[in-house]
Amino acid sequence: MSLDAKIPGGPLDQKWDRHRFELKLVNPANKRKYEVIVVGTGLAGGSASASLAELGYDVKTFCIQDSPRRAHSIAAQGGINAAKNYPNDGDSIWRLFYDTVKGGDFRAREANVHRLAQISNHIIDQCVAQGIPFARDYGGLLANRSFGGAQVSRTFYARGQTGQQLLLGAYSALSRQVAAGKVKLFTRREMLELVVVNGQARGIIVRNLITGETERHEAHAVVLCTGGYGNVFFLSTNAMACNVTAAFRAYKKGALFANPCFTQIHPTCIPVHGNTQSKLTLMSESLRNDGRVWVPKDPGNKKAPSHIPESERNYFLEEKYPSFGNLVPRDVASRNAKEQCDMGKGVGSTGLAVYLDFADAIKRDSKAVIEKKYGNLFQMYEKITGQDPYETPMMIYPAVHYTMGGLWVDYNLMSNIDGLYVLGEANFSDHGANRLGASALMQGLADGYFVLPYTIGGYLAGADLPELNSSHPAFKDAEDQACNRLNTLLSINGKRTVDDFHRELGLIMWEYCGMARNNDGLDKARNLIQTLQGEFWENVTVPGSANDVNQSLERALRVADFLEFAELMIIDARARQESCGGHFNEGFQTDENEALRDDEHFCHVAAWEYKGKEKNPQFHEEPLVFENVELTQRSYK
Repeated sequence: MSLDAKIPGGPLDQKWDRHRFELKLVNPANKRKYEVIVVGTGLAGGSASASLAELGYDVKTFCIQDSPRRAHSIAAQGGINAAKNYPNDGDSIWRLFYDTVKGGDFRAREANVHRLAQISNHIIDQCVAQGIPFARDYGGLLANRSFGGAQVSRTFYARGQTGQQLLLGAYSALSRQVAAGKVKLFTRREMLELVVVNGQARGIIVRNLITGETERHEAHAVVLCTGGYGNVFFLSTNAMACNVTAAFRAYKKGALFANPCFTQIHPTCIPVHGNTQSKLTLMSESLRNDGRVWVPKDPGNKKAPSHIPESERNYFLEEKYPSFGNLVPRDVASRNAKEQCDMGKGVGSTGLAVYLDFADAIKRDSKAVIEKKYGNLFQMYEKITGQDPYETPMMIYPAVHYTMGGLWVDYNLMSNIDGLYVLGEANFSDHGANRLGASALMQGLADGYFVLPYTIGGYLAGADLPELNSSHPAFKDAEDQACNRLNTLLSINGKRTVDDFHRELGLIMWEYCGMARNNDGLDKARNLIQTLQGEFWENVTVPGSANDVNQSLERALRVADFLEFAELMIIDARARQESCGGHFNEGFQTDENEALRDDEHFCHVAAWEYKGKEKNPQFHEEPLVFENVELTQRSYK
């Protein structure tokens, strides 16, 4: 299989404009002849549905929640990047492009990242026009703050609720199109299968989560905006319903899965507090603007932080990375926090935490100023932990957050299956091996508002798309496959719950494919996962029936896919014999314990093709060519 990324020619800063001109167009009268399915209603899905409908396409939009505004994008806290340079501190489209490529440890396409940086400014204009209540300075201009991996302030924010406000903007635009009859909204539906006809994505099979009925839906193109797969680790900052099923079903129908081992560990999360915990809570990276990260200098020091004088504190990020300090990228901050805890300097009852201290900021700027910036985040922390962060430092520890891997897409955001587009976190594009903070919202809205509306027209105008409906045999075959899985799970009647299997899988993944990996551990993990897979299909218990609300059955379907997908992650991590970004193989590190890339052998996208249940997936390579930035050892010192 030849991977053609369809990157346009010409100078980097002209590629996107040139490509838009060269794409075929669908005239306004013809747009109403095409129907597009959009799965997911987060920032990528909501903006894509609204934009396509506004252009005149008929859109079917699906979400597993009871309302589009409950998509997990609502949980994003800190902000959205753009190269407006409002603070006049040296930012530019080029600097945002370079910071993003460098932040991803040079494992992303130059062309995609530069387009993202170009579009970033339009996103802010779009959102301001929608009425998004971004923070403003004293004079009324839009405010900015800093985020990790950058030395400029380019992050626009709405306190700690940026994701919520941006999602409400997209939801408003989507609702307008629902009212106009251009979007048919299907809530409480979960995609179970992709329908491919003559090599083209032509529909999906979904399950109504209220009635239990399976449904067939046809279209001229399918757009997946279903988020990431962080819940493969069981404990993550993701919402409980986040899953890999839609993307994994597409993978099993021939879509390539790219860089699945690239997962992001976020450094500022509330630590695990017990064996019965079901998810973790993120504390925004924006807190590292004013909070100082530290641990006691002496291992085993369990004194209260107020009783540890400055002379006995180690502000390890500031000391090790003087140029960036506490605002190093997430992968760097996470590994250093783990290193301190491994040395016995961790704090709290478990020793798996470090302090994030606001005492200096409060003394410098006043409590009122800090409350204005982060008040809702401080309230959330106090509600969960019972501790007041105005009086005592927060305790934080790294946790699984975002996934950079996803379905492979070309420059048009189309997978290797014609007509199957993948947007936002569900694709592998733009972030390389590590995402800079505040770039997820940027990518989701860029894909939905500004990229897909152009590129999908180029496909629809030139593709041979014979008329078909859901009576086509391919729909029946796909529905039968989905129903067989449902019935099989219900018939096992084993002794272990779905959550029990999921929790064990998460422990394996965190131990052997988490913040640090090594070859022996990855080999062991694959064997453990294969054993767990076998036991799952023999010993899982799923009560109830398929003909009603059955959340145990929903979770069982998702965990079954996580079990298979976890093995693919292990295979990908084992094949990448280097360290880069969030993929840190302990056998490949510098003398200072930083990630050591191997650009000669691994400067590529690893895309995997499903070859059957008992066979290894087939590896495909997309070489990454850097013509505009120099491949250097990443340094934030």
